[in-house]
Amino acid sequence: MKNSRGFASDNNSGIHPEIFKAIAEANSGHVIAYGDDPYTEKAITLFKNHFGGECEVFFVLTGTGANVLGLSAITKPYNAIICAETAHIAVDECGAPERFTGCKLISIQTGNGKLNPSMIIPYLHSVGFEHHVQPHVISISQSTELGTVYSLAEVKELADFAHNNNMFLHMDGARLANAVVTLNCSFSEITRLVGVDVLSFGGTKNGLLFGEAVIFFNAKLAEDFKYIRKQGMQLASKMRFISAQFIPYFEKEIWKTNASHANHMARLLYEKLKVIPGVSITQPIESNGVFAIIPEQAIEQLQKKYFFYIWNYETNEIRLMTSFDTQEKDIADFVETLKNLI
Repeated sequence: MKNSRGFASDNNSGIHPEIFKAIAEANSGHVIAYGDDPYTEKAITLFKNHFGGECEVFFVLTGTGANVLGLSAITKPYNAIICAETAHIAVDECGAPERFTGCKLISIQTGNGKLNPSMIIPYLHSVGFEHHVQPHVISISQSTELGTVYSLAEVKELADFAHNNNMFLHMDGARLANAVVTLNCSFSEITRLVGVDVLSFGGTKNGLLFGEAVIFFNAKLAEDFKYIRKQGMQLASKMRFISAQFIPYFEKEIWKTNASHANHMARLLYEKLKVIPGVSITQPIESNGVFAIIPEQAIEQLQKKYFFYIWNYETNEIRLMTSFDTQEKDIADFVETLKNLI
């Protein structure tokens, strides 16, 4: 069966060959299950090298699991979690954050997927009032679901604001590698050094088969997390196959190669789309997503050949995601097809 490349999601891409190789190489002999194996030990060391030696790293199975359990570790059921209205935890996790944390999600309209302190201040007036939920976490996505990227200064401003108001800053880093490439910084600079408390680190959208990591930059916050992970059904018995992927991912800088390529492909797609009459780009191109409004009559025909999602049915805005395996020919063919339809 031949599977064509589309632009619906970077989740739809395959596995990087070096990652596949690492999984196969780990598939030899017996090792202790549940993370007491040399692959997990080495992977955690690599994470500490990139994020800081004092951080605590826990591998989980899914991105939703990483978000939900990371948030569970720093909240109580009477708390509220503040996020953008486009946040994955608000839109694409089927209510799992509310169900498993017991917290209320307060989602804020942003326009570009990015929060700032002025948007959050109105929700702090009820702090200390027993009839209202108590805001306790600000959760941001980096890169955002609209393809935008928080600057280091913007993240630090939110972290400082959170800490000054007795709150934590959680980062959904499903596409963190794309943001690091855009900002030309290190993983530590974009997280620990600007005040992030808990990070959900994703690799699935950037060439891994499966598996994510929850990283705590304050070890005290992680004291009970091994129990939370087990109870949350995210403790993998054969953890070596999650961990083994992260070894070449970091050692061979696959994260950087893949994210750089995906970002470059998004920029190329943008350059070709922006000159087409009737097409308008709605968000700045800062990672691997392109958001565009195209004529309504072209959408249905275009979707018959290329898989992508309609972001806003009322405005005919579509979302186009590029991946580590997107090729220039994919973009050229897509653009040519759209031109012909218009």
